[in-house]
Amino acid sequence: MSELRVRKRKRLREKEIRALAEEISQRTGAPVFQVGDTVDMAEGPDFEVVLVENQIVAFVKEGEAFLTIRGLLRYPATKAFATVDMGAVKFVINGADVMAPGIVDADESIAVGDYVWVRDVKNLKPLAVGVALVTGAEMKSKRPGKAIQSLFYVGDKLWKYDER
Repeated sequence: MSELRVRKRKRLREKEIRALAEEISQRTGAPVFQVGDTVDMAEGPDFEVVLVENQIVAFVKEGEAFLTIRGLLRYPATKAFATVDMGAVKFVINGADVMAPGIVDADESIAVGDYVWVRDVKNLKPLAVGVALVTGAEMKSKRPGKAIQSLFYVGDKLWKYDER
Protein backbone atom coordinates (compact mmCIF):
# COMPACT_ATOMS: atom_id res chain seq x y z
CA MET A 1 0.00 0.00 0.00
CA SER A 2 1.47 3.33 -1.00
CA GLU A 3 1.62 6.35 1.26
CA LEU A 4 -1.05 9.07 1.28
CA ARG A 5 0.18 12.19 -0.51
CA VAL A 6 -1.06 15.51 0.85
CA ARG A 7 -0.19 18.69 -1.05
CA LYS A 8 -1.14 22.37 -1.49
CA ARG A 9 -1.61 22.93 2.20
CA LYS A 10 -3.12 26.26 3.27
CA ARG A 11 -4.04 27.81 6.60
CA LEU A 12 -7.77 28.55 7.06
CA ARG A 13 -9.07 31.92 8.19
CA GLU A 14 -11.31 32.35 11.25
CA LYS A 15 -14.45 32.64 9.10
CA GLU A 16 -13.58 29.42 7.21
CA ILE A 17 -12.76 27.58 10.44
CA ARG A 18 -16.08 28.63 11.99
CA ALA A 19 -18.09 27.51 8.93
CA LEU A 20 -16.29 24.17 8.65
CA ALA A 21 -16.58 23.43 12.38
CA GLU A 22 -20.31 24.25 12.29
CA GLU A 23 -20.90 21.91 9.31
CA ILE A 24 -19.05 19.02 10.95
CA SER A 25 -20.76 19.61 14.32
CA GLN A 26 -24.20 19.53 12.69
CA ARG A 27 -23.43 16.20 10.99
CA THR A 28 -21.79 14.47 13.96
CA GLY A 29 -23.17 16.16 17.06
CA ALA A 30 -19.59 16.66 18.26
CA PRO A 31 -18.11 20.00 19.28
CA VAL A 32 -14.97 20.16 17.10
CA PHE A 33 -12.03 22.51 16.59
CA GLN A 34 -12.44 26.21 17.26
CA VAL A 35 -11.21 29.52 15.92
CA GLY A 36 -8.11 29.51 18.17
CA ASP A 37 -6.89 26.17 16.77
CA THR A 38 -4.38 25.87 13.93
CA VAL A 39 -6.49 24.50 11.08
CA ASP A 40 -5.12 23.72 7.61
CA MET A 41 -6.75 22.37 4.46
CA ALA A 42 -4.79 20.28 1.97
CA GLU A 43 -5.44 18.22 -1.15
CA GLY A 44 -5.43 14.44 -0.91
CA PRO A 45 -5.74 11.96 -3.79
CA ASP A 46 -9.53 12.26 -4.34
CA PHE A 47 -10.63 14.36 -1.36
CA GLU A 48 -9.39 17.27 0.75
CA VAL A 49 -8.15 16.81 4.30
CA VAL A 50 -8.52 19.06 7.33
CA LEU A 51 -5.53 19.14 9.67
CA VAL A 52 -5.69 20.42 13.24
CA GLU A 53 -2.27 20.75 14.89
CA ASN A 54 -0.83 18.62 12.03
CA GLN A 55 -3.24 15.69 12.55
CA ILE A 56 -5.85 14.83 9.92
CA VAL A 57 -9.19 15.09 11.75
CA ALA A 58 -11.65 15.52 8.87
CA PHE A 59 -12.06 15.17 5.14
CA VAL A 60 -14.05 17.08 2.53
CA LYS A 61 -15.37 15.05 -0.38
CA GLU A 62 -17.76 16.43 -3.00
CA GLY A 63 -18.26 19.55 -0.88
CA GLU A 64 -19.28 17.66 2.28
CA ALA A 65 -17.11 17.58 5.40
CA PHE A 66 -16.99 14.76 7.96
CA LEU A 67 -14.63 13.53 10.68
CA THR A 68 -11.99 10.88 10.01
CA ILE A 69 -11.50 8.01 12.48
CA ARG A 70 -8.79 9.96 14.33
CA GLY A 71 -11.12 12.95 14.30
CA LEU A 72 -13.87 10.82 15.86
CA LEU A 73 -11.46 9.65 18.57
CA ARG A 74 -10.50 13.27 19.30
CA TYR A 75 -14.05 14.71 19.09
CA PRO A 76 -16.56 12.02 20.22
CA ALA A 77 -19.62 12.13 17.95
CA THR A 78 -23.20 11.44 19.00
CA LYS A 79 -24.89 11.34 15.56
CA ALA A 80 -24.53 9.54 12.21
CA PHE A 81 -23.34 6.26 13.76
CA ALA A 82 -23.93 2.58 13.06
CA THR A 83 -23.03 0.05 15.74
CA VAL A 84 -21.86 -3.40 14.61
CA ASP A 85 -21.64 -6.64 16.56
CA MET A 86 -18.21 -7.97 17.52
CA GLY A 87 -18.34 -10.60 14.74
CA ALA A 88 -18.27 -7.84 12.11
CA VAL A 89 -15.33 -5.94 13.61
CA LYS A 90 -12.53 -7.96 11.96
CA PHE A 91 -14.09 -7.40 8.53
CA VAL A 92 -14.79 -3.69 9.05
CA ILE A 93 -11.22 -2.90 10.19
CA ASN A 94 -9.93 -4.60 7.05
CA GLY A 95 -11.95 -2.24 4.85
CA ALA A 96 -14.99 -4.41 4.06
CA ASP A 97 -18.34 -2.77 3.42
CA VAL A 98 -20.74 -3.11 6.35
CA MET A 99 -23.51 -5.65 5.90
CA ALA A 100 -26.92 -4.87 7.42
CA PRO A 101 -27.24 -8.12 9.45
CA GLY A 102 -24.10 -7.14 11.44
CA ILE A 103 -25.60 -3.82 12.56
CA VAL A 104 -27.16 -3.86 16.04
CA ASP A 105 -27.97 -0.13 16.32
CA ALA A 106 -27.93 2.98 14.12
CA ASP A 107 -28.85 6.64 14.22
CA GLU A 108 -32.40 6.77 12.82
CA SER A 109 -31.76 10.17 11.20
CA ILE A 110 -29.29 8.68 8.67
CA ALA A 111 -30.41 9.11 5.07
CA VAL A 112 -29.13 7.33 1.95
CA GLY A 113 -25.87 8.97 0.82
CA ASP A 114 -24.98 10.42 4.24
CA TYR A 115 -21.52 9.97 5.70
CA VAL A 116 -21.67 7.67 8.72
CA TRP A 117 -19.17 6.27 11.20
CA VAL A 118 -19.08 2.66 12.31
CA ARG A 119 -18.40 1.64 15.91
CA ASP A 120 -18.24 -1.68 17.76
CA VAL A 121 -20.93 -2.66 20.27
CA LYS A 122 -18.51 -3.40 23.12
CA ASN A 123 -16.25 -0.32 23.23
CA LEU A 124 -18.25 2.13 21.09
CA LYS A 125 -14.99 3.23 19.43
CA PRO A 126 -14.85 4.25 15.74
CA LEU A 127 -13.72 1.56 13.31
CA ALA A 128 -14.59 3.04 9.92
CA VAL A 129 -16.22 5.90 8.04
CA GLY A 130 -18.41 5.28 5.04
CA VAL A 131 -21.44 6.23 2.98
CA ALA A 132 -24.93 5.00 3.93
CA LEU A 133 -26.50 2.82 1.24
CA VAL A 134 -29.78 2.56 3.21
CA THR A 135 -31.50 4.69 5.87
CA GLY A 136 -30.75 4.36 9.58
CA ALA A 137 -34.08 2.63 10.21
CA GLU A 138 -33.35 0.10 7.44
CA MET A 139 -29.91 -0.58 8.96
CA LYS A 140 -31.57 -1.60 12.22
CA SER A 141 -34.06 -3.88 10.44
CA LYS A 142 -31.29 -6.41 9.63
CA ARG A 143 -32.43 -6.99 6.07
CA PRO A 144 -29.82 -8.79 3.92
CA GLY A 145 -27.26 -6.86 1.90
CA LYS A 146 -24.81 -3.98 2.21
CA ALA A 147 -25.76 -1.05 4.41
CA ILE A 148 -22.58 1.07 4.39
CA GLN A 149 -19.90 1.46 1.74
CA SER A 150 -16.59 1.79 3.57
CA LEU A 151 -14.36 4.76 2.70
CA PHE A 152 -11.81 4.86 5.52
CA TYR A 153 -10.93 2.31 8.20
CA VAL A 154 -8.42 1.78 11.00
CA GLY A 155 -5.06 0.95 9.43
CA ASP A 156 -5.65 2.49 5.97
CA LYS A 157 -3.52 5.24 4.30
CA LEU A 158 -5.36 8.04 6.07
CA TRP A 159 -4.89 6.37 9.46
CA LYS A 160 -1.19 5.67 8.84
CA TYR A 161 -0.51 9.27 7.74
CA ASP A 162 -0.61 10.37 11.39
CA GLU A 163 1.71 7.57 12.57
CA ARG A 164 4.72 9.12 10.87
